[in-house]
This record gives sequence, structure tokens and C-alpha cells, in this order.
Amino acid sequence: MTDAPTRAGFVALIGEPNAGKSTLLNRMVGAKISIVTHKVQTTRTRIRGVAIEGPAQIVFVDTPGLFRPRRRLDRAMVKAAWGGASDADVIVLMIEAHRGLTEGVQAIIDRMRDQLPQGQPVALAINKIDRVKAEVLLALAEKLNEAFSFAKTFMISAEKGYGVKDLREWLAEQLPAGPWFYPEDQIADLPMRMIAAEMTREKLTLRLHEELPYQLTVETEKWEDKPDGSTRIDQIVYVMRDGHKGIVLGNKGETIKAIGSAARADISEFLDRTVHLFLQVKVRPNWLDEPERYSEMGLDFKDGD
Repeated sequence: MTDAPTRAGFVALIGEPNAGKSTLLNRMVGAKISIVTHKVQTTRTRIRGVAIEGPAQIVFVDTPGLFRPRRRLDRAMVKAAWGGASDADVIVLMIEAHRGLTEGVQAIIDRMRDQLPQGQPVALAINKIDRVKAEVLLALAEKLNEAFSFAKTFMISAEKGYGVKDLREWLAEQLPAGPWFYPEDQIADLPMRMIAAEMTREKLTLRLHEELPYQLTVETEKWEDKPDGSTRIDQIVYVMRDGHKGIVLGNKGETIKAIGSAARADISEFLDRTVHLFLQVKVRPNWLDEPERYSEMGLDFKDGD
């Protein structure tokens, strides 16, 4: 961190499903990432990741892909996305270069005009620029800026990293001056392992409700990126008692299967790739007193003293 005055704020990445938001976020946060679990009665959308750019801390809020809702769940997801966008200091609308101004993108632009606070800066990020020619990109950027008054336009490839640094630097400059919201994460060598473990732990908590809220933890034991583009993830769920293991497994293993399926779907969406998730449940009575468990969660064991 530098001696310059600190900045901190919330950024919402919005766009249609599969626009590349997760890939961009992975690029943005790099090794400086922290996952903050949702707490009851908080007004912000669940935090997805934290990026550090010089003296600025950029906190990305979780916004599901925007689409035309059909079911109750769809409506809830879209409402959450717009809520996260409205509360953010800055918004980044991502579109795919090769798809251009689709009906879905136009619908998002129309809604931005109606629902976003006056003066809220919105950047346009045209993603996957390696798929189209330069003249097509320039024409698309002009067309989109005629449709909405974007604060700035960025040409990027989230997958390959083109233009991402420029976008991150610009976002950092837009944030209000003030102290950071979260401590700088010192455990930054394998952030995706922690994200995946946290997603599985969240599913366990949701499924088991109040039976085991604070008495289990999840660790990513192995992570293997396959040649076909998929990823195999092996995780261990640590519980404190044999009885807890039975609760997590469920009748004939049905509970852990359902939890694994839900976690795999979330992790796949976040990584923008196919994920094969394998879960084991192990009894470890004293895991709450083991420094290694805290390190895996991105915590300092000494802070618990």
C-alpha cells in the first residue's frame, strides 16, 4: 500500500449471463482476494471479491446475469442484481463483442436509464475483442454510446487479460476517498481454492440450517485444471463429531450429494467452466484449535486469541 490517500468503494459488474463477468472478476482480483460471507440484515449484496489497485480497494458486489425472468427464482435473482447495481459507486456493463447490441443488452440499457441514481458512473466494457475485427468494434462502441451516456468505454479480453489493467485503474480513480472496508489479504497464493471452499461451506450452511452453523469447515484439498478446460476439485468437510458426520452425509449420502451438486453449479458459474467436485466428510474434533484450518480460511490463527 502507498502513502497516497486511500480510496474504497463498491463496483457492480452487470450484463447478460455468460458475458464474462466471472472471468473479468478473476482477472481483477488476481491474488488480492477476500470473500466476505453474507450476514443477516446487511443492506449490501453479498461481496464477491476485493481487488487492490494502489491506494484503492475495489469491492465487487455479486450481481447475477441479467435476463428476462420467468420463474420466481429468476425474478429474485434479477432484483438482487439491480439492487447491487443501484447501491454501487460505479457500474461496469459488460457485453460480448461478437454478439453486440442484443435485445437483452438493450433491455439492460433501458432499465439503467429508468432505475439508476442520477450521476452514477457507468463504464462500458466490450469483452472478447479478439473475436471481431477492429472496425466492427469501433462501430459497436459508437452505437452503444449513442444508446447510453457511458462515462468511459473499454475494449477488453477478460480471458486473456487485454485492457483489464486500464479498467481496474480507472475504477480505482472513480471511488470515493476513505479508509478501506477490509484488511489487506495476506494469503494470496491460491485464492480460487478459498473461494470454492467458501461456496461449498455456504451450501452446507443453507442446507443444514441451524444444526451445524459454526461447527464445520471446508478445505480444498486438490485442484486440477484438465486439458479439456474443465477443473477437478477435491474438498474435505471437517466436522467435530461422528454425529455431525451423519447429519452432513444424510440418508444414503443424499444430503452431501445435494450439497455437492449445488456447490458445483455455483463454482462452475463463477469460474465459467465445467467443474467436477468431489466431497469427503471427515471427523476432526479439534479443528477449531488448529492453525492450519484458519490459514485455509484466509484467517490469522493469532487473531483468535
